[in-house]
Amino acid sequence: MGTTTRSPRLMSVDGFPEWKYIIEKYIQMKDFKVWRSILRGPVRITMTVGGQVIDKAVENYTDEEFEKIEEQERALATLTMALSPDIAQGFREYTSAKDLWEALIEVYEGNAHMKESQQDMLRQKFNMFHYIPGETLEVQLQRFTTLTTDMNISGIFLTKSEINKKLLNALPRS
Repeated sequence: MGTTTRSPRLMSVDGFPEWKYIIEKYIQMKDFKVWRSILRGPVRITMTVGGQVIDKAVENYTDEEFEKIEEQERALATLTMALSPDIAQGFREYTSAKDLWEALIEVYEGNAHMKESQQDMLRQKFNMFHYIPGETLEVQLQRFTTLTTDMNISGIFLTKSEINKKLLNALPRS
């Protein structure tokens, strides 16, 4: 999922919630200005001439204005490089990091109805969670941890008591 020098890469739709969390932290760690650039969106460099606001010519940019543009480009490059080639292909039309970020969220998290359906599915998986014969305790705990983490990511928060009760009831009799 990435290192301090390599950004985490989104390889499949299934990994989006975890990737989203990790890429946010990765970008914030590397350069918080880049993360702010993703949240704010593209900056338009303008100047006022005769009472009208017009785009400023690139050759007239100050060093500070170039830095703003560079932050935007780093943000877009960071997000683009964090997508597998198969996924990136579907998002080439986006020219700003903010637009790309919002498009990724819309496509992979869906609208409110899709999120609600996903929450329902996770609740059902939680309610149906049980021991699978032949499964080791470690594998069962990993499945359970993954499920509860997915529930938290999707906005379903359970009490420690509910989690403990479910896990204890799902343990094998032996």
